[in-house]
Amino acid sequence: MLILRKPLFPQEEKKIREVKVHIFEDICKGCRFCIEYCPKKVLEKSDKLNAKGFYPPYVKNEDDCVGCGLCQAICPDFAIYIEEVDKEGEKKNVA
Repeated sequence: MLILRKPLFPQEEKKIREVKVHIFEDICKGCRFCIEYCPKKVLEKSDKLNAKGFYPPYVKNEDDCVGCGLCQAICPDFAIYIEEVDKEGEKKNVA
């Protein structure tokens, strides 16, 4: 694996925020940028094909996610978004 730059923060750092990762599998084109650049290796390639014939990512272990948002920012197809949640796993009210 070739890493062209250092991660945004040290690997030992605690969670930035509690989030839930949402993946729109049928929008994904299988570029795997999200898998490659996730600093905690939360995402992994799925074994099932999407509607376009690609293998989309899936969330391997959401508890390892630190909430950095890199997967959402790097996805060229906007197939991933993260939603901030409170500690009990419920959506936060943004008002």
